[in-house]
Amino acid sequence: MMGMAVSTKLSIDEVNMLEKEDFVTKIGPIFEHSPWVAERAWAHRPFTSAENMYECMLEKVYEADKRLQLALLRAHPDLGTRLEISETSQSEQQRAGLSQLTEEEFAVFAELNKCYVDTFRFPFIMAVRGQTKNSIKEQMRKRLVNDEEQERKTALREVAKIAKFRLADLVVMGSRS
Repeated sequence: MMGMAVSTKLSIDEVNMLEKEDFVTKIGPIFEHSPWVAERAWAHRPFTSAENMYECMLEKVYEADKRLQLALLRAHPDLGTRLEISETSQSEQQRAGLSQLTEEEFAVFAELNKCYVDTFRFPFIMAVRGQTKNSIKEQMRKRLVNDEEQERKTALREVAKIAKFRLADLVVMGSRS
């Protein structure tokens, strides 16, 4: 799957006309490697707006059992990683300066990521659009003191923000005209 850098956004009417497989292929990637969210939301068409579709998809995430929510969280890459990640994640991290880390900065991010995963058993997740490597690092440090349940909820809220950014890149936001 190529990234989400498409030249034309879909209208909500176009989204509503998609067959399930196409819907999951086009819309599913807004939730990192978790097509089940789009699969579950598809049956609730027609959506009145992109926001309505987004809310429906979030409902599916929050209704899911804890095991599936954790799988969604674990599908996200470490921030500042040098491993291969999805084109969308790569672009988001690049804009936040995470692809240009010095060796020292990389070592700090690697250590924070390790501490975070050791503590919570899923990667640190943050919607990085509009953030800098320093603001991200600061949030990593702050969130390491959260308890597991608090951090799972925080991570899910960050997943929701990421999905909204990605959806806005794909689908025309706002109501039908």
